[in-house]
Amino acid sequence: MKICVLSRNPRLYSTRRLIEAGVERGHEMRVIDPTRCYMNIASSKPSIHYDGRLLEGVDAVIPRIGASITFYGTAVVRQFEMMGVFPLNESVAISRSRDKLRSMQLLSRKGIGLPVTGFANSPKDTDDLLKIVGGAPTVVKLLEGTQGKGVVLAETKKAAESVIDAFRGLHANFLVQEFIKEAAGADLRCFVVGDKVVAAMKRQAPEGEFRSNLHRGGKAELVRISPVERATAAKASQILGLRVAGVDLVRSDRGPLVLEVNSSPGLEGIEKATEKDVAGMIIGYIEKNARAGRTRTRGTG
Repeated sequence: MKICVLSRNPRLYSTRRLIEAGVERGHEMRVIDPTRCYMNIASSKPSIHYDGRLLEGVDAVIPRIGASITFYGTAVVRQFEMMGVFPLNESVAISRSRDKLRSMQLLSRKGIGLPVTGFANSPKDTDDLLKIVGGAPTVVKLLEGTQGKGVVLAETKKAAESVIDAFRGLHANFLVQEFIKEAAGADLRCFVVGDKVVAAMKRQAPEGEFRSNLHRGGKAELVRISPVERATAAKASQILGLRVAGVDLVRSDRGPLVLEVNSSPGLEGIEKATEKDVAGMIIGYIEKNARAGRTRTRGTG
């Protein structure tokens, strides 16, 4: 098979591992920078050009779309879908996962456990918004933030009001979320491929920090997850329409709660913590499922 990895940096661990895993299985692998792709849309035969040449004969694409290029990156994936190329994650599913508010609304509708979350527009509603999520301490989270950026723990009501005012002053969209104290700065990253959790790790925030992201100094270790946690992660991925996802959960007194569903989860932390060949599992999934035109959305939605 000819498989393209849509990534801006071929040196990234995740990109390298996917290329290695594909080559080991005998596939023709290529890294494509999605921002360098340009498209012929108004044509009876949609096409993608890259570096002055027509991209032809591609069987599958693995989108590794960074948050900063979500709009253009999903447009490129959508064009591949229109050409009948199999996408590991479809454009619509990636867009859903990147919109924190939309994804939480979809998960809530299907009964997935979530931290109590508030969203408001008017400054007049700040006081009641904080009451809805149980008051301080509370988490204020930018809708566009990734890897723990734009996430603030406000330990008092005044601190929460100050952060909210600051975000509003920047015309930024944000959520106000219940702080799960019993999680003690830890969360679970469940890696879903297809309809199964194939690997899981526990991430622990460093002392004095509540964000457990590995990019922010968090420590990762192998963890055994419960059947309920496993089912929650798999269902969350399916609800958003993702074939591969990193689902972040926290353990609370009322069961597992989903914090986020990531459509381009990193491989380094999960592979090193679990010693599993997750990249190989992803390529194996493509081998079993990639067929020309096998895209649910067909570039729409």
